[in-house]
Amino acid sequence: MTIRPIGERPEEGSTGKRSRLFASRSHGKPPVHSAVRGAKLAALPMALAGRQAAGVGKRALGRSAEEVNRDIQLRTAQHIFEVLGELKGCAAKLGQLLAIYELALPPDVAEPYRIALSRLQDAAPAMLPHMVHAAMAESMGADWRSRFREFDDRRAAAASLGQVHRAVWHDGRPVAVKVMYPGGRQAVARDLDQLRRISYLAAVFLPGADVKAVTEAICASVTGELDYAAEATHQRAFAAAYADDPDFFVPNVVAQQGDVLISEWIDGTPVPRIVASGTRAERDRVGMLMVRFVTSGWGRHGLLYADPHPGNFRVLPDGRLGVVDFGACCAWPPAGFDELTLECCKAIFRGGPGELAAATRRHGFVETGRDLDSEALYAAITPCGEPLRHATYRLTTRWLRRQVLRTTNPRLTNVVRQMTMPAYFTPFARSFLTLVGVLGQLETEGPFRDEIVRWLPELGEAFTPDEAPATLPVTVDLDTARKRRAEAGNGGMPVS
Repeated sequence: MTIRPIGERPEEGSTGKRSRLFASRSHGKPPVHSAVRGAKLAALPMALAGRQAAGVGKRALGRSAEEVNRDIQLRTAQHIFEVLGELKGCAAKLGQLLAIYELALPPDVAEPYRIALSRLQDAAPAMLPHMVHAAMAESMGADWRSRFREFDDRRAAAASLGQVHRAVWHDGRPVAVKVMYPGGRQAVARDLDQLRRISYLAAVFLPGADVKAVTEAICASVTGELDYAAEATHQRAFAAAYADDPDFFVPNVVAQQGDVLISEWIDGTPVPRIVASGTRAERDRVGMLMVRFVTSGWGRHGLLYADPHPGNFRVLPDGRLGVVDFGACCAWPPAGFDELTLECCKAIFRGGPGELAAATRRHGFVETGRDLDSEALYAAITPCGEPLRHATYRLTTRWLRRQVLRTTNPRLTNVVRQMTMPAYFTPFARSFLTLVGVLGQLETEGPFRDEIVRWLPELGEAFTPDEAPATLPVTVDLDTARKRRAEAGNGGMPVS
C-alpha cells in the first residue's frame, strides 16, 4: 500500500484547473457493492469504443488524426484513473501497473497519462470521521480512544487500501495510524475477477502488451497486503535490522489490531517532492540510498522490501532515509535464487548467448521443450546491464524507456515475450522494476555496481577484472555467503 501525503499536490495540467472527472465521492466511502463496482469497471472498455467511434466523425470534419487520437488518449486516461482511484483496492493497484507501462511511451504521447496518474492518489475519497471511528472501533474496541491522547480525524495520507491518521499514543509518542477502508477486504475480493477481464485495457498504454501474468501477480500481492498482522511482523523485522543505522530509519510498530496498524510517526521530505524539485546532489543521494536499502536488506538481513515506491520514503531532517509501508515484504532469497543471479550475471558480463540461454532454462524462465533464440535473447537482455559496466552511471527515463520498449515489443519475434516467469520471482521483479523506475525519475547517477557488490559480494566474480572492485575475491562460495548472511541476521552470532 503506497502512502502519499495529502499535502503533496498533484500536477494540474495545462489549464491549471482540477477536472470534474476527478471529483471525490461526497460521502467518502469507496463503493463496495459488487454490481456497482462491476458496472464502473465494465463501462471502461465501452467508453473507449465510443470515443474511438466518435473520433471517426471528428476526423471527417477536418480534425487531424493526431489531434483526435490525443484527445481520445487524454479522455480515456482520465476516465480510467477516475474509476480506479475511486474504487481503490486492487483496482488502484492496476493503476500502478499501468504507470509502469506509461514509461514506455514517447514523452508527447505519455503526457496525458502522466497527468492522470499524478491525480490518482489525490482523487481517492477520504473516509468521513464517523466512518473512521467505526473502523477503529471494529478493530480496537469501543474504547479505542482511550488508547490515544489525541487523534486527528482528518487523514494525513492516502493509500490504495486505506488511509493514515496522525495521533498521539497514550504514552505521548506521535504515531501514524493506518486503518483499512470499511468493506475494503470484500471489495478487493470482488475486484479480482473484474480486473482479469479488463486487464487488456493496458493496450491503451502499450498496444499489444501481454499484462495478464503481471495483473495476476499484482492481485496476489494486493491480497497479501490486506494482512496487517503480517505487515506488522515485516516492519518489526526491518526496524530491528536497521536499528541505529546511520543511513535509514524504520519506525517501530506501536500496536496492531485487526485492520489497524499503529507505528511511530516520522517527519521528513517526501521523495516525490525531491523527484519534482530536488537538486542534482539530493536526487543522486536519495537514489543511491534507495538502492542501498533494497540491496542491503537482501544481502544483510534476508529481507526483501518489495515496494520501493517513492511515496514510501521520506528524507529526515538528519539526512537519514525514513521508510514506511511493509505490506509487500517477505523473507529473501528463496532457494536457488543466489545461483540464478550469479549464473545470469556471469553470462551477461563474462559469458555469451549460450550461457545465458542455459541459465534461463535451468531456472524455469523457458518452458520445457520450447525453442529459444539464444542470440536474440542475449541481444535483448545485455543492454539492461549497462549501468553495471561502469564505475558510475546516470539512469534516466530515456534510458529506461529504451529498455522497456525493446523487451515489451509486441512482435511475435520478440524473444523476451516468449519467456515465462516463475512465481517465486514475482516479489523480486516488483521490487527491482519499481526501484529502477524511481531511479530513472530521479535521474540518479552513482556507483550502482559497487553498491550492489558491497552487499552481495558473491556477484563480484560475475564482472571482468577491469570492472570488479579490486578488493573482491576471484570466486565466492555461495554456501559461505549464505552463512555470512544468516549470521548478520542473527546479530553476528555464528550459525551452524
